[in-house]
Order: sequence, then C-alpha cells, then structure tokens
Amino acid sequence: MSSLSVRLPDSLHDKVRELARRDGVSINQFIATAVAEKASALLTVEYLEQRACRAEPDLLARLLSRVPDVPPLPGDALPSEKRPPASPTPPKLPRGSATRQRRA
Repeated sequence: MSSLSVRLPDSLHDKVRELARRDGVSINQFIATAVAEKASALLTVEYLEQRACRAEPDLLARLLSRVPDVPPLPGDALPSEKRPPASPTPPKLPRGSATRQRRA
C-alpha cells in the first residue's frame, strides 16, 4: 500500500470528516472509497465507449426492426430536443427469420 498527501480546502476537509463519521469509517477509508467509485465510473464510461465503437449499425437496424412500433411508456419518452429525426421504414427481414413474440 502506498501513501499520498492530499491538500484539501478546510471546508471540504470538514465535510469529509463529518461524512466519514456518519458512515462509521475513517477519513482515509472514506477517501479511498470515493476515489474507487470515481475511478469505476470513469472506467465504465471508457468501456462503454469502446463497446459502442464496435457496434454494427446494420445489425442494430435489423434488431430494432423487430421491435413493435408503439409509443413509449409514460416517463420513458425522450425530451423533444433529443429525439432523433424520423427515419424511413426499417428494412423487412427475410421470411421466417423474425422471432415469435410472446403474449403478455
């Protein structure tokens, strides 16, 4: 294990001390956990960006063409400024390649 000296503004140090006390851990453990959480978040974004680069747009279009064209549930709709433009009708799948849909 290594040590690291960190300079914090007094106000932040006070908040960290209080939060660590409330959480029942040492300031050192609180900061180590906070750094681990931040590193995990950044690495997750990096991982998802790498996966997105490997995406196959044609495959995605085929998969999405199998999804019924129904309005989203309340609360699931994109805000109007983030909605993608209307796209042309997705290509039809070859006969017999569509999966059966389960009844609810």
